[in-house]
Amino acid sequence: FLPRHISSLIPILQSLEANNTQDIPSLVRALGGCGTPVCHTLLGDPPPTPLPIPEPWTLLSHLLHPNTTTPERGVVLAPDGSTVALAPLFAGIEVGLKRAMGWPGPTDQPYAALDALYAVTITEALGTSFLLARVNGTAALGPDGCWDDVDNPQNFTLLGPPSLVPSAVANGAMDGVLLGTRLAEEPIPLSILFQRYYGVGNGITSGWPHSSRRRRDFGALMAVGKLEEEVATMLRVLRGLSPTCELLEEVGEEEEADIARRAAQEFMEAYVECPAIVPRCMWGARPYRGTPRPLSPPLGSIYIHHTFVPSDPCRSFAACARDMRSMQRFHQDTRGWDDIGYSFVVGSDGYLYQGRGWHWVGAHTRGHNSKGYGVGYVGNFSSSLPDPDAIALVRDGLIPCAVRAGWLHQNYTLHGHRQMVNTSCPGDALFQEIRTWHGFK
Repeated sequence: FLPRHISSLIPILQSLEANNTQDIPSLVRALGGCGTPVCHTLLGDPPPTPLPIPEPWTLLSHLLHPNTTTPERGVVLAPDGSTVALAPLFAGIEVGLKRAMGWPGPTDQPYAALDALYAVTITEALGTSFLLARVNGTAALGPDGCWDDVDNPQNFTLLGPPSLVPSAVANGAMDGVLLGTRLAEEPIPLSILFQRYYGVGNGITSGWPHSSRRRRDFGALMAVGKLEEEVATMLRVLRGLSPTCELLEEVGEEEEADIARRAAQEFMEAYVECPAIVPRCMWGARPYRGTPRPLSPPLGSIYIHHTFVPSDPCRSFAACARDMRSMQRFHQDTRGWDDIGYSFVVGSDGYLYQGRGWHWVGAHTRGHNSKGYGVGYVGNFSSSLPDPDAIALVRDGLIPCAVRAGWLHQNYTLHGHRQMVNTSCPGDALFQEIRTWHGFK
């Protein structure tokens, strides 16, 4: 089977473009992409499927529908290690291309009040998901998931109960907004757009692909207040549609406004303000040896480390995943520990990597492992600093998010490893840097 990877999509797009396929995003809808009531109304009827079905259509259909019985269908793996849902991605692109051709947007009431770009990517899914969560008592956002093989991804499995907005949909929606916005200003072939944005075949080790900056870029485009307004408008539209009208029968105006506020706030906190953390199953972690000891959050401290070995920062998902496996082997096989020692590891690729995580006692700071989380930067930072973006991932992202989520005390203290143990870690340069951070003691 075709690997379910963004790189598999590029030649399909190139083939469609070579055959002068005029509207690839509407073709995606014809094959079962964005088919929700609002999406259908805003974007119109997709083109009929020709018979016999051309090969590029068949290949595209496989990526959209590897298994129609699973809630995680229609997702692909990006080179940066993130998983992207294709339906919201192509829906946002379709709106962008329509706008480039002068489309004024929906004119019929009540759709005229909607921003079509946000409606087809995130606000319909977000509004409906929070309404369902209200009724069923389930989570409205998440979870993330894992692929069976990152080199030849075929099967994607969610790490918890599904919602209408799992992490893959959130990623696809943000990408749809960003790429739709870009195409509205400058239409270019989608194959070229995807190569540039996802870093396919253009040497991503020399710099982050744009996709690994999606949270920052989406946040620059969409403030939480703007998203709240769009979700509130969407809820008013959903009140008049079947079957969502039933979900709103007992929802008054005040509660409707509260749902919009919570949906916007929780989405922005989870997918924009907080950094993405690559789960263990994505970097190829071995099982934990023995029985992990649970932590009792909120904890009081953060301990900053550098790995020293590997000595070079990792600048791609492939390199960081390889370094994670190497460190885990060293910690388990040479040092005899149960697992990789760190709670989290910081790559220079835009991502954090889950070590022992929030729940389990680590092996990072002797005598203090149950009192705080150990966060290690990949590289040797004795004489040079991590990239500014990598510094911000922890200082401005992980730590405040940990406080807000209840993993870390509000009055936490931050230390360098050398303050607790006789070591040069986290390196002179990085230690001088963290002395300027909030909470340093």
